[in-house]
Amino acid sequence: MIARRTALLLLLAACARGPRFLDYDGPEVTLVRVLKSERRLELWHHDTLLEDFDVALGQNPIGHKQRRGDSRTPEGRYVIDRRNPESAFHLSIGISYPNEADRARAAEAGVDPGGDIVIHGRGPRFRRIRGDWTDGCIAVTDREMERIYAMVQIGTPIEILP
Repeated sequence: MIARRTALLLLLAACARGPRFLDYDGPEVTLVRVLKSERRLELWHHDTLLEDFDVALGQNPIGHKQRRGDSRTPEGRYVIDRRNPESAFHLSIGISYPNEADRARAAEAGVDPGGDIVIHGRGPRFRRIRGDWTDGCIAVTDREMERIYAMVQIGTPIEILP
C-alpha cells in the first residue's frame, strides 16, 4: 500500500512539475531568426545554425502586426528584451515589439499597436493544440522552450521574416 501511494505521489509530482532551467555552455546565440512562412525559429551563432524549431504563430499569420487584437505576429528586426520564468505558457522571452516605426505607423492609423509579444511554450492549457493559435506570439513545445530559454539572452537580436 505504501509503495503504491509513493508511486502515485511521484507520478503526480512529475505531471505538475514546473519549467526546467537548463544549463547551456555552447556558442553564444547571436541571432534569433523566425521564418513565418516556414513556421521555423532558428538560433544562429554568426554564420552557423545552432538549432531550429517548428513554431506556431498568431491565428492570423499573414502580414505584419498592425494593431492590438489583430492576432498577427510582427515582422521586422527587434531585440530580446526580457525573460519570464513564471509565464503562464511555461517560460517566455520577450520581443521588443512595438519599436518606434511600429508605434508611428499605429499612431498614423489611430490604433493601439499592441505589445507583449513573446516566444513561449504551451503550458498546461495549450499542451495539445495544433496549428497557429497564439494572439501574435511565437510558440514552441515546453521542452523546446526550456532549451531556447537557456540559450537566448537579453539583448539578442531577433529577425522575424514573412
